[in-house]
Amino acid sequence: MTQPAKTYKYYELIMAAFVAVLLCSNLIGPAKVVQLDLPIFGKVDFGAGNLFFPLSYIFGDILTEVYGYALARRVIWAGFGAMAFATFMSWVVLTLPASPDEPFSAQLQPALVTCFGSGWRIAVGSLIAFFIGDFLNSYVLAKLKVRTKGKHLWMRTIGSTIVGQAVDSLVFYPLAFFGIWSTSTLLAVMFANWCFKVAVEIFMTPVTYWTCAKLKSVEGVDAYDTKTDFTPFSLKA
Repeated sequence: MTQPAKTYKYYELIMAAFVAVLLCSNLIGPAKVVQLDLPIFGKVDFGAGNLFFPLSYIFGDILTEVYGYALARRVIWAGFGAMAFATFMSWVVLTLPASPDEPFSAQLQPALVTCFGSGWRIAVGSLIAFFIGDFLNSYVLAKLKVRTKGKHLWMRTIGSTIVGQAVDSLVFYPLAFFGIWSTSTLLAVMFANWCFKVAVEIFMTPVTYWTCAKLKSVEGVDAYDTKTDFTPFSLKA
C-alpha cells in the first residue's frame, strides 16, 4: 500500500512568494534603471529587477535546505511556468490592436510597450538563465549539505549562490545584449550585478538561518538528498 505524500504547512506559501518575486523581477524591474549615490562607490546604475531577483535565490536556498531538492525542483518549475506564461501573454496583449475608441490609446500603447515590451532576446535569455541558474543553485546546495553533514549553512548558501548567479549572469547578459552593448560594458554589468546578488545573499544570511530553523521545527523535516534523482526534468517529489 502506497503511503500518502506528506503535506507541509508553509511549503505552498513559500512557493507562492517565490513565484511572486520572479514575476516582479521580470515585469516590474526591467522597466526602470535606478541610480544611487553611494558613499564609497559614487553613482551606481543598476536595473530595478536586481532588487527582486536575489530574493528568489534565498527562497530557493530555504526550500532546498528544509524540504530537499525534489520539492525545490517543483517550485522552480512553477516559477519557470509563471514567467513563460507572463512573457507570452505580455506579447499577446501588446500585439493586439488598441481600440480607437479608447480616449488614451495613443499614449497608453507606447507606455505599455516601454514597460512590458522587453525584446525577445531579453525574454528568452531571462528564461534560460533562470532555469539553469536556479537548478544549479539548488543542486550545489543539496550536494554540499550531504558533504558537510548539514553543517556550515552559511557556506552552503553563499557558495551555491556564487555558482548559480555566476552562471545566470554568464547566460543572460550575452544572450540579451551581446552585439548591442560593447564588450567592456557587458562584462562590467555582469560583474557588478553578480557582486550585488552575492552581497544580498551574504547580508540576508541571518534571516536564512532563522527561517530555516523555524521551518524545520514547525514542519518536522530536515531533508538530506542522499538518494535523490537530480534530473531537472521531473516533478516527482
